[in-house]
Amino acid sequence: MRRPWIVGVLLAGLLLGACGDPASGPEQSPPDPALPTAAPSPTTTTAQRPAASPTAPTTPTNPTATDATAKAPTVLYLGDSLAMESQKVLGQSLREQVNARYTSAPYSGTTLCDYLEGTGERSLVPPAAKAAALVRSLRPDFVVLQFWGNSWGYTPCMDGITYDEEPATYVERYAADMQRLTEQIADAGGARRPRIVWVSQGPDPITPERIRTVNALYAARAAASHDLVADAGRTVSPATARYTWAQYLPCTVYERDHPSYCTEPGRDRTALHRDDDYLHFCLAPTTSTPKPCPVGSPGIARITREITRVIADRVG
Repeated sequence: MRRPWIVGVLLAGLLLGACGDPASGPEQSPPDPALPTAAPSPTTTTAQRPAASPTAPTTPTNPTATDATAKAPTVLYLGDSLAMESQKVLGQSLREQVNARYTSAPYSGTTLCDYLEGTGERSLVPPAAKAAALVRSLRPDFVVLQFWGNSWGYTPCMDGITYDEEPATYVERYAADMQRLTEQIADAGGARRPRIVWVSQGPDPITPERIRTVNALYAARAAASHDLVADAGRTVSPATARYTWAQYLPCTVYERDHPSYCTEPGRDRTALHRDDDYLHFCLAPTTSTPKPCPVGSPGIARITREITRVIADRVG
């Protein structure tokens, strides 16, 4: 197995390339082979034109944010390249498990500040796709936020702050952006404030303490605002080493039952990452144009199943 952290400088360029052009829209991918009886995947949204799944139910959604008991919740999914690659699988999972009305509007290469209103040209996300703007138009019951925690200053709205050079400043800024984004989403929702689901991240072999800190910020923000955490990062971590990066993990029961998701059945282990990409979970080669993952990938399935479980537990 290669150890990509040894060539971190080269991979930094690769990862930025994988983020691609944030103005490009995703392409259609085939149905998840692990769900052969599923309905066709919902139409994913382009970066410029977020839209709900065409098969969305007409059942009234949850009237309050604190009592998420509706049978057909409306879910909005925002995030960076991790959300970009996972958006179709999550939409399919939510639609099957909770009959959700689902909209995704991820932008590769972004972080929290990109979805804040008031960032103008310094943001990679246009005004119509800001979190608050989408909440006002879609009135979701849940807003799922999945951000790895852009730490290399790729997006202009981070003002050049990077974890490597200014870790304390980075953490302070990240926490402040979390609070601002929470407030903007809450204000946009008004009396129907959506419940935010912060998605925790898996291990980072380059700066493991950064991910530990970011996940702790997610947990603290969720607790302070009465929101939720989906510990999806745990599902792509070794069982006894939450913050130790691993390219392969033992197959789960689900993966053994769906052989295409247990990539090395003879060794009872499955691949989470490609040899040339320690960050993303799509097992297809990365491209300069961001799009949903076109192949079944165990890491994406694990992450989206956990997000779905958290929402399903609140829906009832």
